[in-house]
Amino acid sequence: MLDRLRHNLGLKLLALAFAVAAWAYLRLTPNPIIAARFTQQFSVPISTIGLSPDYMARYTDKDAVVAIDQARGGAPIKPDAVRAVLDLNGRGPGVYNVPVEVIAPKLEIKSLSPASVTLSIERIEERSLAVAPHYVGDPRKNVVVEHVDVQPQYATLRAPSSDLDRVASVRVDVPLPSNPSTFDAMVRPVAADQQGAEVQNVAVTPNLLRVRATFGPGARER
Repeated sequence: MLDRLRHNLGLKLLALAFAVAAWAYLRLTPNPIIAARFTQQFSVPISTIGLSPDYMARYTDKDAVVAIDQARGGAPIKPDAVRAVLDLNGRGPGVYNVPVEVIAPKLEIKSLSPASVTLSIERIEERSLAVAPHYVGDPRKNVVVEHVDVQPQYATLRAPSSDLDRVASVRVDVPLPSNPSTFDAMVRPVAADQQGAEVQNVAVTPNLLRVRATFGPGARER
């Protein structure tokens, strides 16, 4: 047995040395394939494509997190080269769950969150309403409104149907002066609900109206 171990002992020791060196190389040297790539992560806004101009999409997920595999040493990826879109082509009013599509030419997408978005589509409608003056300030001041004129007298509202249904009136705010005087200014009209609060997401045309008012002396207290 001892003779067999001593036979070609030099070759056996050399083979052992090669085996140890190979193990050490594989164990301690980083994997060149893994080291050659890394993951870059972006947060990009979610936008819609293919939606008719007469519709509006509502959704709560405004951004998508996209992870992209990239070769080390390569040119950095610009955030504006990556887009997250919802394809709404051919869809009408209703509620949908739409997959998020990532547009990133020649880039390898590793992960995406969220993968889909639940949204509702509403029709955008128009309505014309008369504009009413709304006086703001202390009503106990000794002035009365002798004349008021709003031009134009009607405003056009454009908004998704659910927002437009909340509009009860269109007003222009006219400040009450402390003393008899005149008021002549361009004032922004406001689409308001039944409580007088402004309804958001309603486009009012024109966006400025000319308001002219004359305030005279009121009855004085005795």
